[in-house]
Amino acid sequence: MKLSENWLREVVEIDADHAALVHALTMAGLEVEAVTRLGEALDGVVVAQIVSAEKHPQADRLRVCQVDAGQGTPLTIVCGAPNARAGIRVPLATVGARLPGGVHIKAARLRGIESFGMLCSAKELGVDTDASGLLELPADAPVGTALAAYLHLPDASIELSLTPNRADCLCVHGVAYDVAALFDSRVKVAEPPTVPVTADARRGIRLEAGSDAPRYLGRIVSGIDPTAATPEWMVERLRRGGVRPISAVVDITNYVMLELGQPMHAFDNAALAGDIVVRHAHAGETLKLLDGSEAALDEGFVVVADEHQALAVAGIMGGLDSRVTDATRDVFLEAAHFAPAAIMGRARKLGLHTDASHRFERGVDPELPRRALERATALLLAVAGGQAGPVLAAENLADLPRPRPVTLRRARLRRVLGVAVDDVEVARIFTALGMQVETLAEGWRVIAPSRRFDIEREEDLIEEVARIHGYDQLPTASPGGALTVVPDPEARIGEHALREQLAARGWFEAVNLSFVAAESLARWGFSERLVALANPLSADLAVMRPSLLPGLVEALRRNRARQQDRVRLFEVARVFAAGDPPVETPSLAMVAGGTARAEQWGEATRPLDFYDIKGELDALLAWGGEPARWAVHADNLPPWLHPGRGARVTRDGAAVGYFGTLHPQLAKALDLGPDVQVLELALEPLLTRRLPKAEPVARFPSVRRDVAVEVPETVTWSQVDDVVRRTLGSALKELRLFDCYRGKGVEAGRKSLAMGLILQEHSRTLTDTDADGCVQRAIAALEQACKAKLRG
Repeated sequence: MKLSENWLREVVEIDADHAALVHALTMAGLEVEAVTRLGEALDGVVVAQIVSAEKHPQADRLRVCQVDAGQGTPLTIVCGAPNARAGIRVPLATVGARLPGGVHIKAARLRGIESFGMLCSAKELGVDTDASGLLELPADAPVGTALAAYLHLPDASIELSLTPNRADCLCVHGVAYDVAALFDSRVKVAEPPTVPVTADARRGIRLEAGSDAPRYLGRIVSGIDPTAATPEWMVERLRRGGVRPISAVVDITNYVMLELGQPMHAFDNAALAGDIVVRHAHAGETLKLLDGSEAALDEGFVVVADEHQALAVAGIMGGLDSRVTDATRDVFLEAAHFAPAAIMGRARKLGLHTDASHRFERGVDPELPRRALERATALLLAVAGGQAGPVLAAENLADLPRPRPVTLRRARLRRVLGVAVDDVEVARIFTALGMQVETLAEGWRVIAPSRRFDIEREEDLIEEVARIHGYDQLPTASPGGALTVVPDPEARIGEHALREQLAARGWFEAVNLSFVAAESLARWGFSERLVALANPLSADLAVMRPSLLPGLVEALRRNRARQQDRVRLFEVARVFAAGDPPVETPSLAMVAGGTARAEQWGEATRPLDFYDIKGELDALLAWGGEPARWAVHADNLPPWLHPGRGARVTRDGAAVGYFGTLHPQLAKALDLGPDVQVLELALEPLLTRRLPKAEPVARFPSVRRDVAVEVPETVTWSQVDDVVRRTLGSALKELRLFDCYRGKGVEAGRKSLAMGLILQEHSRTLTDTDADGCVQRAIAALEQACKAKLRG
């Protein structure tokens, strides 16, 4: 929100200089983000008229101008501005003037012709950023008058950074109430007079959007002069408020918005057919907007329409076909109240952000439309003439928000602020802010004005007292209280320790947004239980992520595109699934691509593969101390995994994640190579660990027996491992797979697995007979469960 300091000082009496005003605004919660000083040091700059402008005899782009500066004799000025022409009135910096930025004006000879001054652009004067040509002044600007006096300079454009709950300060009058309370002053705001009705032009209004649009007012003003110029004082206030002047009608609606806070719109009345209908958009309905874009609407939008078509997207932007043009003689002015929930996110959905949507999303005073309509009508009649018809209104009073009383307890105020604020001061603050105050035995009952949507509970009133009384007046005290140290459970690995472990293994942590594009999820094959956002930041951030991998793989792709050949990333964060409420699951994801090891001389370079990412998984599982509770399976894989190089991870038989090589089709669609390995696990099972338990050193030696068995190709090592461990029980200390062979001597469709059985008892030394018996039981179990047979 930008506003002119001079304009603010006209609305409220301020007994303070610029620096004190800026400091007070920031300390009251209306943070001053930037200040642009305008028109300082303009001594010697006057209003002048170009009498003639002839081409310079020695320069194609220069003109020799005769300029009337009110001194009797015209001055010769050499000027290169493209809009320099006879008849216009412009600023003239006379000889001796010093412009903002330190430019000192002297008489000079330009290409052989003496020039006695400089005709100026707005940027050269420090009043705007426009440097495209001379600053053209109105034709009635008095020649010879000091420019600073004519433009009410110097001034300052103050930009406020407002929190979303202070929509009432998105206008000069709203800020004025806070300033009046801060400086114990008063706001000089009067109700605009009712404009006399001099015509009977009418148009019906129908409300069909329910509580989304409970109030709509309009008025037809006939016979205006479409060529009327906007007064210079209004143009300057718009510029200093960050609004570009366009035309008289549009400028007036924008001016009322900056002054009162009510967004308005003006339609060409001749372009309307029948009644005005405020309704929800139809599915598939489109509207060409003022900026030339085509808005695709759905039932979630509210539109202002006539009997045949939509005219404007309510609270956001008007339509192109019903706009006011230079040929418009009759205008239909509108001022309405739209519920914030009906406007929130709609502009963003169209890729827009307008002054109107910015205000309606946060809330506009529901009692403001009539006042704004009267103010705009009066300005329009004064600037462009015409005849005003009656105010046309349609209202659903039951759907309009109503202020309700809020009680503030004196004891509660003192307890929260830590200081007693005098009763008279509290009442003064509320009254200065435009609130109705009733003193009670235990405190105050306050009714906020309709513009203050943010006053809902006792804490809101306490905040108002703190803001205006002054945060710097409140005592500073350290919080007290006993702190309880909660020890980390030993049976759980801490998330920080997990991050440190992964970093120590050469992985880099990434942090991605929790929002992803629906198109990206569709490419990955995620389509069920998605959590869509009702108010997304953009179309690319419209869905809560059901998996960490899409964002993490995109981060890998971006790194690879920036000459990072070996990338290893991990992320610990939450994923989301639809539910009531949505289900949040902490997860770990890892992605890697490039070579298995960093470039070195000790071994040959090879690309990362499935077994590398499995090795990382094994290391994590071993850290928990219970690897036997985990298993991997090659079935029921998600569509984003390679069908022959992926695996499902289970703990105690329940699926907790997946890992393997990214599916080749997905890798190609994402412009990645075939070497990308991924892993994603639910975090809680991974962080659960067995408590360390000391065991005595074995007194008796172990025995090893190597066995080779043939099994069908469909039998996995995990199945073999499970059968052998269940068969031998505590006698089996370790089982090692050291060879997998397919080829000559092995039947087609089968494979040979060579494994080492490490056998040991804690109470005695195993004999050869004991060891052979274990081997025989293991082979018998494998023959029955896995159709295995012993090799040679």
